[in-house]
Amino acid sequence: MSAAETDYDLVVVGGGVNGTGIAMDAAGRGLKTLLCEMNDLASATSSSSSKLIHGGLRYLEHYEFKLVRQALAEREALLRNAPHIMWPMRFRLPYQSHLRPAWMIRTGLFLYDHLAKRELLKGSNSIRFNGNSPLIPEITRGFEYSDGWVDDARLVVLTAKAAEEKGARVMTRTRCERAERAGDHWVVTLNDRLTGKTETVTCKTMVNATGPWVSALFRDSLHIPAPKQIRMVKGSHIVVPRIHDEPEAYILQNADERIIFVIPYEDDFSLVGTTDVDYEGDPKKAVISDEEVDYLIGIVNDYFRNKLTPDDVVWSYSGVRPLMDDEGGSAQKASRDYTFEVDAGDGKAPLISIFGGKITTYRKLAEAATDRLCDFFPEAGPNWTRSAPLPGGDFTSQEDLLNEFKTAYPWLPTGLARRYVRTYGTCTRTLLEGCQSMEGMGHHFGANLYAREIDYLTRHEWAVDAEDIAWRRTKLGLRLTAAELSAIQDHLANQPVRGPSASTA
Repeated sequence: MSAAETDYDLVVVGGGVNGTGIAMDAAGRGLKTLLCEMNDLASATSSSSSKLIHGGLRYLEHYEFKLVRQALAEREALLRNAPHIMWPMRFRLPYQSHLRPAWMIRTGLFLYDHLAKRELLKGSNSIRFNGNSPLIPEITRGFEYSDGWVDDARLVVLTAKAAEEKGARVMTRTRCERAERAGDHWVVTLNDRLTGKTETVTCKTMVNATGPWVSALFRDSLHIPAPKQIRMVKGSHIVVPRIHDEPEAYILQNADERIIFVIPYEDDFSLVGTTDVDYEGDPKKAVISDEEVDYLIGIVNDYFRNKLTPDDVVWSYSGVRPLMDDEGGSAQKASRDYTFEVDAGDGKAPLISIFGGKITTYRKLAEAATDRLCDFFPEAGPNWTRSAPLPGGDFTSQEDLLNEFKTAYPWLPTGLARRYVRTYGTCTRTLLEGCQSMEGMGHHFGANLYAREIDYLTRHEWAVDAEDIAWRRTKLGLRLTAAELSAIQDHLANQPVRGPSASTA
């Protein structure tokens, strides 16, 4: 067999934000693409972020101007491409004179405003806090600036959905057991973890986008030395009842030079994070420690009138970020930039491996990696993703879309309609197709989750179990009881699974 006779042009291993981004971009350029993910989409690092589309204000302190400029430019593009799952957010930075000096903060915010073209977001300014502030009385001054919020897990799922719409085959719960070169092509053995069945495919090129497993894949599946090692850093977050009623997020400075975000979350909660702790072991087993909980709560209590205790934590999550190993230094100073390594030449089938990265620059990373892939496919089309809406994102205003849904579905409660706008955007029309009343939504499982939505998620978004639905397709796990989650799992047991065999070939 020669490369000209292979099943696929490209196999991407890894269903996080980078892997789905590359699969989407490559499929849109005409490359026959397969994406495999050993668990659920966004089941690791990509669903464990601080949920921000941001330039990274604190990266300026480490002189990462190129990264910040690129991230700021991408922030604008992403806010336009997915207005259902991303939106502007205003941040307040309380000032304390014994930490960073005011001139440094003002300089940083000036650079943040001007390093890249800014059209959608307001610039920064100084503010005063009065007696109605949720902050402790000693804090009277601060600064404001703009960034963006994102539902990170849905970003990954919708990117995979866009890849499929462009012709890619998306295989979740499918492990890359082995991949070996056969001259100018790859022979890849895939294992369906739901059925136990294996499938062998061939491809011209491969991408290793497995995040914190990027080096391990070389050892376990490719059986060749890894060109680089990554530094695994655990970042943990806690979710607590809403600390304050204001729409703004807060960015808090700490004496150890770290910053912590306090972000309005899912209407009734506040999201607090993140930590930076070096990590060893299986990334899937990362959990928050008592020390991290105390650290986050301690910083919040230093700033806010409303004091927290560990008993206030209603949910926590930890993710392992695969950062480029810089041979030492603190975890918080490790670079969030990315690189990719190309192994090709001498008649060898090409392999591209992704190291590092951050969610804000995923599209740019994917574009750069696909540009490099296209060196091997001169017939491929041009890059195209910068102005391409993600599925459901073909609208401009959440309020306008909500009003449209109120007219089209007058029987749909406003709160539920608003959640659909912020989750599915215009894909809500597919979810509600043929439905004329709330009775048509099927069984109510709790927290405004109905059988029709669950069935939509299994048919269109690769959801398999209750955890997929409660924590990655939605965040209703914050409101569902254990009994309700069990009922969802029972319902799913009677549904046909959208597995690899049902994906587009």
